[in-house]
Amino acid sequence: MTANYFNPVQSVYGPGALLSLPTLLAGRKAALVTFPEARQLGLVARVEGVLGAQLACVIDQVLPNPDVAELAHTYEAFWRDHADVEVILAVGGGSAIDTAKALMVGTASGGFQELIDLLATGAAFAPHATKTLIAVPTTAGTGSEVTPWATIWDRGRQKKYSLHLPQTWPSVALIDPELMLSLPASVTLQSGLDALSHALESIWNVNANPMSDTLAMSAVQDILDVLPRLMRDLGNLDLRGRMALAALKAGMAFSNTKTALAHSISYEMTLRYGIPHGIACSFPLPMVLERAIGHRADRDAVLTQALGPSLADAPARLARFIENLGVKTRFSDYGVSDEEAEQMVLHAQGGARGKNFIGNTAEEILA
Repeated sequence: MTANYFNPVQSVYGPGALLSLPTLLAGRKAALVTFPEARQLGLVARVEGVLGAQLACVIDQVLPNPDVAELAHTYEAFWRDHADVEVILAVGGGSAIDTAKALMVGTASGGFQELIDLLATGAAFAPHATKTLIAVPTTAGTGSEVTPWATIWDRGRQKKYSLHLPQTWPSVALIDPELMLSLPASVTLQSGLDALSHALESIWNVNANPMSDTLAMSAVQDILDVLPRLMRDLGNLDLRGRMALAALKAGMAFSNTKTALAHSISYEMTLRYGIPHGIACSFPLPMVLERAIGHRADRDAVLTQALGPSLADAPARLARFIENLGVKTRFSDYGVSDEEAEQMVLHAQGGARGKNFIGNTAEEILA
């Protein structure tokens, strides 16, 4: 089997890694993109203290699941007022990093609608201008710091756009577990389950290769061990570091395979029901796993290494693991009827991510 693995992101990992920012910027000015609570948590002050005059501006109104209605003003103000800034520094979870990826792609007009129109075609395009991105995740799970993808939501039209260009790979992923110590339990759980989904989805994937498998197996094993303990001890820096490293490995795995059916289902659950992404992509994992087993011997072997022997009862064990963390694993638990669930899965299978799943029909998945 010939495999090709590519990830151009420089990864800097460890407690205190934030202090390396001035060296990474190498004299360039940076714009900080982060979430509203970052000031209260002291994150903005920490970045200001590290960067000093190198920090040109702060954009701190990023909301969860960035929506076109919220992004338009931010995008146009950034390109109008800070066109000379060379580097965007994204500090936060997936929404902050996704917003930064949208901001880093400049249009000829400086207008956000031009970017949306380009994304709506689904075709590749060359940006008029780009910024460099340094991604500093404060959650352990998104994987966005080592991938080129960003999701932009249009809740008014019940649509989503996927931004992914050669230019939207971050230049650097800076993973500092100290920045994750203030993360509340709910976000710790959601991001941890998102990382588990990334790892498993890269295994039952038509694009899997030996290198992505190695990263994914290690990530699954670490998350199954660490996440329950971390939920009982949120201030433990060692556990935060182990979870951050597991999420990084999961991100590196799916950076090459992309995600699969569970993520495709999650988009509809988030759009229709407002379910947080980490929950929406993890609750279907047991039933997707059940239908992945037995479809390909090589995938079964990798899943066995990741989840342990007795693969036949692995879906039940995975369901218990997720439910013991307080997350239900059936569509009906979220108010979705059997008929709607069937249609949702059929739609998900036809999506770009759904087609990455190694097999089986919607009827079998819902059985």
